[in-house]
Parts: sequence; structure tokens; C-alpha cells
Amino acid sequence: MSSDFEGYEQDFAVLTAEITGRIGKVPKLLGDEKKQMVANVEKQLEEARELLEQMELEVREIPPQSRGMCSSRMRSYKQEMGKLEADFKRSRIAYSDEVRNELLGDDGNSSENQRAHLLDNTERLERSSRRLEAGYQIAVETEQIGQEMLENLSQDREKIQRSRERLRETDANLGKSSRILTGMLRRIIQNRILIVILAIIIFFTILMAIYFSVKKH
Repeated sequence: MSSDFEGYEQDFAVLTAEITGRIGKVPKLLGDEKKQMVANVEKQLEEARELLEQMELEVREIPPQSRGMCSSRMRSYKQEMGKLEADFKRSRIAYSDEVRNELLGDDGNSSENQRAHLLDNTERLERSSRRLEAGYQIAVETEQIGQEMLENLSQDREKIQRSRERLRETDANLGKSSRILTGMLRRIIQNRILIVILAIIIFFTILMAIYFSVKKH
């Protein structure tokens, strides 16, 4: 597993723990302290999103055989991120209601009704967000499958190229062997022709010797 991915995991764990603690403090604070705490949480949530993006990039660089476990972790981290964002939205809704009550003097029942309405809208947004996240996850998994198929095709192509190279080498060696055998056969034929010619010459020489010997007698 990538050491960078593990480092991002540790940073994400520390950051989410800090965010959880600060979200719990938001409803308990007042005035400027609450505003500052909300701003800090927003900043840390943005940092957490950037960490998730970096982790996503690292997962894509991990070999396919080790990628499944990291992808499962990424899904858990995204779910945790979604829960943090939902908790923060609820704390901000409570914070907005308090500010509005201070400015407009709304009674408790009106505030509760508005809060319930906002919570309902928030839940709808969360459901939509989950559907979008599920669609995004399917797209990511499809992309990973496509990458694995491309890698397998690339490996098969390399094997085919190596086989072609071996065939070319074998063909070249066979061509050389054929030329050598042809040369050897040609020399054998030439040697046999020379032997036949020498035999004929010797034969006629013997005949001539016998003829002249008989003619003298």
C-alpha cells in the first residue's frame, strides 16, 4: 500500500476528530465565539475534502490486486465525511435560528416550525447527496474496471509482440540453416561430379595403356 495514502489516512483521522469536537461545541457558544467556531469548522471541512481527493488519486495509482481494500476504506471515509457535513448543517441551522430569534424576536413555536422545515429540507439534500455519491462511486468502480481491462489488454499485446519477435528470429535462423544446407548440398554434388570425371579419365587412361601395350606386341 502507498505510504502517501497511509499518511493521508492519519491526517484525515486527526482532522475529522477535531471537526467532530468543534461541531459539538457550536450550539453551546454565543456571539462572536460561535461565528469563529463555524468559520473554523468550514475551513477544516474544506481541508478534509481536499484530503479525500488526494486519497482518491493515490488509490488510482495502487496496483489492481491491492486496490480493493483501499477502495473499501475510501467508501467508509466518504460516508464519515457525509455524516460530518450533515451534523455541521444541523448545528448551523440551530445557530441560524438563535441569531434570527435574537434579531427578529420570533417566538419558540415559530422557531421550532422553521427548524423542522429546515431539517426536512436538509434531509432531502442529504438523500440527494447520497444518491449522487452512489452514482459517483459506480462511475469510479466502472473506471477502475476499465483500467484493469486496459492493463490486461496491454499485457496481452506485449505477449503477442514477444511471440512475433520469437517467430521472426526462428524464421531468420531457418533461413540461415536453409542457405547453409543448400551450400553443403551444392558442394557434395560438385565433389561427386569431380569424382565421376576423374574415374572416367582414369578408366580411359587404363584403356589407352592397354591398347598401346597390345599394339606393340
